[in-house]
Amino acid sequence: MKIDNSSIERVEEFKYFGTTLTNQNSIQEEIKSRLKLGNACYYSVQNLLSSRLLSKHLKIKINRTIVLPIVLYGCEIWTLTLREERRLRVFENRVLRRLFGPKRDEITGEWRKLHIEELRDLYSLPNIVRVVKSRRMRWAGHVALMGEGRSVHRVLVGKPEGKRTLGRPRHRWKITLI
Repeated sequence: MKIDNSSIERVEEFKYFGTTLTNQNSIQEEIKSRLKLGNACYYSVQNLLSSRLLSKHLKIKINRTIVLPIVLYGCEIWTLTLREERRLRVFENRVLRRLFGPKRDEITGEWRKLHIEELRDLYSLPNIVRVVKSRRMRWAGHVALMGEGRSVHRVLVGKPEGKRTLGRPRHRWKITLI
C-alpha cells in the first residue's frame, strides 16, 4: 500500500502499544504472549512470593499489583473462547498454588498441592476471567457514553458491510459482554 510516496508492507502480525495484532484478528497469540510475560514477571518476584517472612495477604497484594496487570493489559478488547478462559484460569491457579504452597495431608502426613476448591477458599477475590469480563463491561460503558461522532462509538454500534465468509462466525466482542 502506498500513502504519500510511502509504502506500507502487509504483515501477518505486529505489536502496537504492547498489544499483538494479527491480520486474522485472532486473540490467541496476544493471550499467549501476555501469559508468557506474566510468567516472566512472576519469576522476577519469585523470591518475594516464596518467602515465609511475608504473609499470604501481602503475597496476594504483590500478585495483584505486579503480575496480574501485565497479564491483563489490553484485556478489554479480548473475545475469550472457553479455551482461552481455561488458559487464563490455569495460569492463575498455578501462580496461586505457588503463593500458598503445598498442604500437608492430615491422614497420610504427605505433602500435596492444593485443589481448586481450596484455592478458591483461600483466594476470596474474583478469578481472572471475572476480572476480564468486568473490565470489558466497564470499558463498554465508557464507549457507550461517548458521543456518536467518536470513531470508537461508531465501531461499537455499527454494522459491517459486505458478505460473511463461509463457516461458523467467530466470537464478536459485543456478544461476549453478556
